[in-house]
Amino acid sequence: MSRTQGRTLLLLHILLLFYSLSDVMSKLAAGFDFLSLGFVVCYGGLLVILAGYAIGWQQVIKRMPLTTAYANRGITVVWGIFWGALFFSEAITPGKIAGAVMVVAGIVLFSLADGETQEEAADGE
Repeated sequence: MSRTQGRTLLLLHILLLFYSLSDVMSKLAAGFDFLSLGFVVCYGGLLVILAGYAIGWQQVIKRMPLTTAYANRGITVVWGIFWGALFFSEAITPGKIAGAVMVVAGIVLFSLADGETQEEAADGE
């Protein structure tokens, strides 16, 4: 993996961390009465996060294959577990940990396989 590809992958994961906060804002908004100040603030924050994510996502997919970028979106499951525990006192159970490990393993396996495919393509040119 080149330095540029590594930087793009790091920026993708920072973007996905930012995107995962949209779920937090959504759950917070659900705790308020419809159109109350708290609801509007949380929902407005959700829209800001999604707008920022949409712009960032377009920049990422210009720089890496869509399949690679989309496969990495699974990491938001891990962030969801973290945010749930941090903000909502949700339990981190062995099942959740096992699921998160499987998601991360899948991302790593996909990335390794995608890297091999790209190397084979470069060798064939």
